[in-house]
Amino acid sequence: MAEAGQRSRLFGTDGVRGVAGDELTASLALNLSVAAAAVLGGQATASQAGPGARPVAVVGRDPRASGEFLEAAVVAGLASAGVDVLRLGVIPTPGVAYLTGALNTSFGVVISASHNPAADNGIKFFGPGGVKLPDATEDAIEARLSEAAATREFGRVSDARAVHELYLDHLLATLPEQPQPPLAGLRVVADCAHGAAYLIAPQALRRAGAEVITIGDEPDGLNINEGCGSTALGALSAAVVEHGADAGIAYDGDADRCLAVDADGQPLDGDQIMTVLATGLKEAGRLAGDAVVVTVMSNQGFHAAMHDAGIAVIETPVGDKHVSAAMRDGGYVLGGEQSGHIIMLEHATTGDGVLTSLQLLAAVNRHGVPMAAAAKMMPKYPQVLVNVPGDASRLGPQTDAAVRRAQAQLGGDGRVLVRPSGTEPKIRLMIQARDAALAERVVGQLAEEVRRALAGP
Repeated sequence: MAEAGQRSRLFGTDGVRGVAGDELTASLALNLSVAAAAVLGGQATASQAGPGARPVAVVGRDPRASGEFLEAAVVAGLASAGVDVLRLGVIPTPGVAYLTGALNTSFGVVISASHNPAADNGIKFFGPGGVKLPDATEDAIEARLSEAAATREFGRVSDARAVHELYLDHLLATLPEQPQPPLAGLRVVADCAHGAAYLIAPQALRRAGAEVITIGDEPDGLNINEGCGSTALGALSAAVVEHGADAGIAYDGDADRCLAVDADGQPLDGDQIMTVLATGLKEAGRLAGDAVVVTVMSNQGFHAAMHDAGIAVIETPVGDKHVSAAMRDGGYVLGGEQSGHIIMLEHATTGDGVLTSLQLLAAVNRHGVPMAAAAKMMPKYPQVLVNVPGDASRLGPQTDAAVRRAQAQLGGDGRVLVRPSGTEPKIRLMIQARDAALAERVVGQLAEEVRRALAGP
């Protein structure tokens, strides 16, 4: 169905994003952090209580060049507003989320544009415990942007890169104890996207027992996600075949997601990875409610696989914050997106690509099956995605009618989705059908009708 355009707001589906130095300036970063301090700082947490105790925030980033000046602006804003800052440096986004809770800080800040090109950047916040903020809290921060703030006491800034080891220890502690390391005997290629996982991911995989070959592990601030990582699997597929590896793992720029390839270089998406994880948790009696949470973008083949496994599927709008909220509300432990953003609430408050890769590889190794066999657990429906540049608020009844016609062409055995991008001025069209040629034809017709609707009379 078509989603109507929403009112313009600073926060998108995953924080505040834009072209660094243009839409996302040092001034905005500073003001945003001051506003966040006012809304999220509140009182110091219980462990920080005492006379004159100040709120504490952790701040991390990915390696893109603009992260350096934006980090400086964020840290300056927080300290000027009376918040003590622990600078984590370059670290995966889920590492910031974990350390927000593990260190019992008031909130966390991440400077990253995830899978976007190097020119983009973003700022997002985690509340106490490392949980993403609800829309109402983001709106409250946005509302404070125009208000002046003053404090008589400034926060202090500390280098906290040493606590990365706490996050790494946590990742490894999620793996089951076995007589031998859980990834022993596996040769794995890890594509770190020249991003935030370039150190931590290979360390975690090696400590878990795998032989690891790394690519995309030389960030220079400008090459993040460039022809590598989870948005471009070609380099990983080629490396897996070249090195005779058992599997390959691709992270995105901030490592909150991952995808995989098998020994032949064939890809596994998030739905296929969740199929492996969901069935494994159900077999172990650890899949709460015998249910998994996904978005409306999930493949129809995933629904079929879950039905066969006796697992219920709960759907949410696109965006990991919606998946996370539904999981917390329903008490579910597994959820995620086709993009590889997978949440395992037993171990993390947000999607964690390194955690997901460890759990996936351990499950495959434990059962002694190749990654290709794991991929075949889910019958994948052909899916076609098209992006149409434009403002989604201009869509209306004409587009709704086009969607109904597209759905009718699929004969009830497929899916049509039209939605605004949360990070770019584009409208995303998705068609799923058993027949790939039909999907291509229907999405082409739908895209043309959406373009006409945007052009107006």
